[in-house]
Amino acid sequence: METKETMYERCCKVMPPVAGRYTTLGVVKGEGSYLYGEDGKKYLDFASGVAVCNLGHNHPAVVKAAKEQIDKLIHAGHNVVYYESYVELAEKLVELTGGDTMVYFSNSGAEANEGALKLAKYVTKRPAVISFKGSFHGRTMGTAAITGSNSAYRKNYEPMVPSTYFLEYPNLFRSPYTNDGIHCPQQYFDQFDSLFSQLVDPSMVAAIIMEPIQGEGGYIVPPVEFVQYVRNVCDTYGIMLIFDEVQTGFGRTGKMFAYEHFGVKPDIMSTAKALGAGFPLSAVIAKKEIMEQWPSGAHGGTFGGNPVSCAAGLASIGVLEDGALANASSMGIYFKEQLLELQKKHSCIGDVRGIGLMLAIELVKEGNAPDTALCAETMHKAVDEGLILLKCGTYSNVLRFIAPCIVTKEQIDFCISVLDKLLP
Repeated sequence: METKETMYERCCKVMPPVAGRYTTLGVVKGEGSYLYGEDGKKYLDFASGVAVCNLGHNHPAVVKAAKEQIDKLIHAGHNVVYYESYVELAEKLVELTGGDTMVYFSNSGAEANEGALKLAKYVTKRPAVISFKGSFHGRTMGTAAITGSNSAYRKNYEPMVPSTYFLEYPNLFRSPYTNDGIHCPQQYFDQFDSLFSQLVDPSMVAAIIMEPIQGEGGYIVPPVEFVQYVRNVCDTYGIMLIFDEVQTGFGRTGKMFAYEHFGVKPDIMSTAKALGAGFPLSAVIAKKEIMEQWPSGAHGGTFGGNPVSCAAGLASIGVLEDGALANASSMGIYFKEQLLELQKKHSCIGDVRGIGLMLAIELVKEGNAPDTALCAETMHKAVDEGLILLKCGTYSNVLRFIAPCIVTKEQIDFCISVLDKLLP
């Protein structure tokens, strides 16, 4: 009897290696926190579509809103006409960000970051941008130029967009500077002065772009005083502060946006991933006085703010406000407590970190050397146990847990039991 080809095997024949995956799973359905494979098995999905499905898969409120919108209007062009879901979602985002902002919709995180950079350069009339090592902002030419987590993203694409400078992001677990694991070493502050005196005058800098919590770089949570210092640097020199909240937004950290944990508001913010609840949607959100200096024709796009995506986004925010956000916060605390207990049993867990449901463990060898092989092995073996996880970090030795905001204690306990079984 001839064996039916898997989706993975079929895909390998028609798609290039660049379209790689973390797994070889083919799935046929998603519901809540689970994906259902073509093999007939059920998998607990703690990847959440790489932090896109913050309400899990096919949440009833999102499905209902999308279906109703499809019956009314699928596309008309946000550069041609206005439509209700588009305007209403923009109004909601302005409300959520303090009432003093404006919104421009795009499709992806990279596109939003491109827009944020263009806005900062257009308004300041300055050429330079400062980013951070360990960062990930996208794979377009512009966003790859400000990405510093993996040289593979830049390989064979040089030269990149010029006037881009990188500073150290305070990863206290791997810092070369003495620290107590909480407070920020002085060297991370002093580096700004060195950059401004030796490489680029601050009057030439349009923006500092940073993830308030680094994602691809290893789920690194910076000290509060560092984020506040960056805000002060921007205020001192008239530099735009851009927060990339593509992965951290819409409940991921137990709050609507990660910046709320630091007592700092950016001038410009990029959002995507969970904004559309599974539909392609991103947004540049910035202070009104900045956005009003961005005239018609200075930026644009065809598919941004799709009616169905906007309707899904509105429904998703409603669910978050109606209890999912609070659940993300409480379950995040529980999940982190369980990971810390797991760390006591497994010496290979060098660090447990994160906020809300943006959590990670860093796997190490003796002397805290990165254990890249163990991370990959654990991630792949977890699939066999019915659990989908992703890795990250500049050494690919960090397991990240991107549970949906609707996650339960029982599902978290299952994840912990799998890790306990698999880790040495």
